[in-house]
Amino acid sequence: MTVTPITLGSRRELFVDSFLLERFDSGACQKLHAPERRGYVLEVQPPHENACTACYNLVDDADGGLFLYYRGFYPIGVDHADHDRQQTCNVSLSYDGVHFHRPHLERFPQNSIGIAPNTIWQGYEAHNFCVCIDRNPAIDPQTRFKAVGGGGKNRLYGFQSPDGIHWERLQEEPLDIEGAFDSVNVPMWDPHAGCYRLFSRYFFEENGVRVRAIQSCTSEDFIHWTKPVPHQYAAGVPHEQFYTNATVVCPGAEHVLLSFPMRFLPERTLDTEGMDYPGEGLSDAVFMSSRDGVNWDRTFRQAWLRPGREQRNWTHRNQTTAVGIIDTGDGEWSMYVAEHYGWNDNRLRRVTVRPWGFASVHAEVHGEALTRPFTFTGSHLQLNYATSAAGSVRVEIQQADGAAIPGFTLAEAKPLFGDQIEASARWAGGLDVSSLQGRVVRLRMVLEDADLFSLRFA
Repeated sequence: MTVTPITLGSRRELFVDSFLLERFDSGACQKLHAPERRGYVLEVQPPHENACTACYNLVDDADGGLFLYYRGFYPIGVDHADHDRQQTCNVSLSYDGVHFHRPHLERFPQNSIGIAPNTIWQGYEAHNFCVCIDRNPAIDPQTRFKAVGGGGKNRLYGFQSPDGIHWERLQEEPLDIEGAFDSVNVPMWDPHAGCYRLFSRYFFEENGVRVRAIQSCTSEDFIHWTKPVPHQYAAGVPHEQFYTNATVVCPGAEHVLLSFPMRFLPERTLDTEGMDYPGEGLSDAVFMSSRDGVNWDRTFRQAWLRPGREQRNWTHRNQTTAVGIIDTGDGEWSMYVAEHYGWNDNRLRRVTVRPWGFASVHAEVHGEALTRPFTFTGSHLQLNYATSAAGSVRVEIQQADGAAIPGFTLAEAKPLFGDQIEASARWAGGLDVSSLQGRVVRLRMVLEDADLFSLRFA
């Protein structure tokens, strides 16, 4: 059977799925890497914020400013509180992704219930107000901030802003989308697909149980949307309760979508004594990826982020990942997760991940992996890897039939060791691979106590 080679070009590929991988040999496997917990960036300040302050998302305005949006005031104990018009969406600002401050905007009368100096919207839409930067090159720059907000069945509204502070509805009526929008619904511009995407909540019944799940739709103008399509998973992957989705376009690899759902287990409950907002259930965060927004790879079924040692994370709606990945320099990306939800010390914690390092080809002692056939453009093979002091990564370039190409054999490959985000593979004759451009090739990757996170030709 003839196999059509992958057209890789100079695209960066992450090992979050099996797209580029054909097989593993001799002890290699794929490994999911958990984020590292850092410090807190936001702790609630009553009375404008409380135990149910939540629904965070972050955007980088590409002009040196970071905007952190979150539900501020929530009327705890009020009937139908999710739809209460006193709810607020607030903003916190940062220049480094580590230190945030609440600006004094005073957009609303300060004597109103729930209003804080940094409130940017009040209304039931603030329950899950989620913002994105519209990077569609065809739009009016005065509408470059977009958002969705709303709650209940088929009641999701669209918003726009020139600066991320002053907001107006796109239209008075809700967007024409079906769904149950009582969670964080994520809008985005997908530069690879050339369209807007929306990832939202819906419910379905399974064995008499109401299951929370994720659906998606697309749009050309942010107003008119296609009929939502439920996420699809491989055969044998069981359904789990996904409360939120936190979906993002992978920076620097825009053909890959990454998602960090909060996995909810309503049947499990530990000690809730002393909570301001007690409730049933436990939660953690999981990881999955997609290349089309509909079919999602769940190679990794385990938790991406566990509750950990803090007992106040072992209650409902914790480990909720905020929407957004922020480059905070020094070889780290920052993400943010909600902790202590429902408690009086509700907070948002920063976690860090390696750039393009969510998963790897991994070997503890020795292992090999073989890619599928592909073509590329570029003169260097750049690798993102980490080894032990005794470990190494070597790469052999093969013909499509598996024969090693002279000059790029394993025997000629120089062992790479250390910890590098981008370093060029080398062979005895040097590092230039431009003579192989356009040819159908494979990579044989040999690891000793090492992780290989991503690669690209440049």
